[in-house]
Amino acid sequence: MVKLVFQFVMLQFVILLLLPFSAMATDTFANIRERKTIIIAHRESSIPFSYLDAQQRPVGYALDICLKVVDAIKRELKLPALQVKYLAVTPANRLQMIADGQADLECGSSTNTAERRKQVDFSIAYFIAGAKMLVRSDSGIRNWGDLRGKTVVTTRGTTNAQTLADRGQVRSLNLNLIESKDHAEGFAMVAQGKAAAFAMDDVLLYGLRAAAAHPADFQVVGDSLSTEPYAIIFRKNDTAFKHLLNQELSRLMLDGDIYRMYDKWFMQAIPPHNIKLQLPMSQLLRSSLRFPLEDVADVAGAAQWRSP
Repeated sequence: MVKLVFQFVMLQFVILLLLPFSAMATDTFANIRERKTIIIAHRESSIPFSYLDAQQRPVGYALDICLKVVDAIKRELKLPALQVKYLAVTPANRLQMIADGQADLECGSSTNTAERRKQVDFSIAYFIAGAKMLVRSDSGIRNWGDLRGKTVVTTRGTTNAQTLADRGQVRSLNLNLIESKDHAEGFAMVAQGKAAAFAMDDVLLYGLRAAAAHPADFQVVGDSLSTEPYAIIFRKNDTAFKHLLNQELSRLMLDGDIYRMYDKWFMQAIPPHNIKLQLPMSQLLRSSLRFPLEDVADVAGAAQWRSP
């Protein structure tokens, strides 16, 4: 009798131990099927990845990619009338919004890092950026060493502040590092003379510069401090959802669709002011698209893509 009681108690103990792990499993497909809606988190000023057009509609390179993923989800769930709902997020709250289930996908300019993978999961990368800075053309600043003792702004919740700290730039140059709520505010601080430089991913800086009233007043300068692989964010522990997501991204890359999307957003005139970034695809990105991989290594706080 005592032995049976002991076995029963041990069985209950094992069940209690296993419950948290089973509860961690995520079923995004079930959530989407139940509400017959997929929720896409987007940014408001990450040109040309995810931003608002003149009608305040979310548009961009990352949004076009995510809408292809939505089409694949419609086929998988046999829900051709699946609705798409958009949710605006910021660099500071995007991870939490996905982790909490407020959105199913985040489609913007989010770097895949080891620290972030503790909270959310990432797809195959669809872009690779480098960390540089935007300055006023008349500032005389051309590289990081020219910032000694100056104020530098970065966007709250991004990898750039940590990259500067990890590379010793903040300490060795005695930088006054401040944060903006989003990219538009960071750009405005430089334009208004509140900061000498805006440290951010180069492609975003080029987008902000192109959208400015007087683009020639600004320059993107400095050696690249890191390599930033951008990817779609979704909830952790959802193998089936991740498989479909990466399968569709691989198809876009291997079938060549993603090159047409790139040309649309990086080489042609884009809304709302018909600006042209004229940013040819880098060799590193081209190589990564030819061989889609999930393998990302983190070096000094900045993610670096392992291309063949």
